[in-house]
Amino acid sequence: MLRRHFHDLPIEARQAIADKAGTVLAARTAGGGLNSGIAAFIDTADGQVFVKGIPTDHPQAPAQRREAAIAPHLPRSCPRLYWHIETAGWDLLGYEVLQGRHANYTPGSKDLPLITAALEELQTITAPADLAIKSAEQRWAAYAPPGTAHLFAGDTLLHTDLAAHNVLIDQRAHIIDWAWPTRGAAWIDPAVLILRLLEAGHSLSSADGIARQLPSWRNAPAPAVQAFAAANAATWAEIARVDSAPWKEAMARHSIDFQTYAMTFLTR
Repeated sequence: MLRRHFHDLPIEARQAIADKAGTVLAARTAGGGLNSGIAAFIDTADGQVFVKGIPTDHPQAPAQRREAAIAPHLPRSCPRLYWHIETAGWDLLGYEVLQGRHANYTPGSKDLPLITAALEELQTITAPADLAIKSAEQRWAAYAPPGTAHLFAGDTLLHTDLAAHNVLIDQRAHIIDWAWPTRGAAWIDPAVLILRLLEAGHSLSSADGIARQLPSWRNAPAPAVQAFAAANAATWAEIARVDSAPWKEAMARHSIDFQTYAMTFLTR
């Protein structure tokens, strides 16, 4: 998505932000991230706020609205959402600023224990029953082997997009960017983490070993894991067909490797 700067917003949107956050003194566009039309650190007379936004008519706007809806239910390690406004054709979120950096997933990184600790905390959160978020069996039904999607069911709140740029590190790990909250089996997030660890250079056994620090993954039923690995491989294959960006093709390859591992070497 084309990244705009704060001063590119319509004056009505900039004024709405100032009304919520205080008189704007300076704005710095953030690097990284893929899904925001604007992502900026705003210095105001009342302090600093992180603003992310997207045009209200963009196909990904509903994902940002889901992110706003789920925010009050997240653990305190996740950044606090101060406000959510729609004005002048923009959907805008104002977040607490975390003074951290993106996580390092590479083998041997000191961030890895912090990441698993944050994920273990998240796994204690039940998905709110009154929020319209997809269930895991709905989300992957079209990709799962016939008759297996029900194996993904559960009531845990899942993030499902644990890329390194969605985790900030300071003294601990903070899971951010909740565009795809999902209700399902707790072990699904560790499975998603494995793919991102493969992307960062881990072997399958190393990635599996890190995920096994989480009780939900240690206790996940093998048939369910195998069905999910197949569904995830089909999902990434479709993503790579639609857009052959190198990182998407790499994720498709990693998902096939994980599927093979799950079918032949994963013991429970």
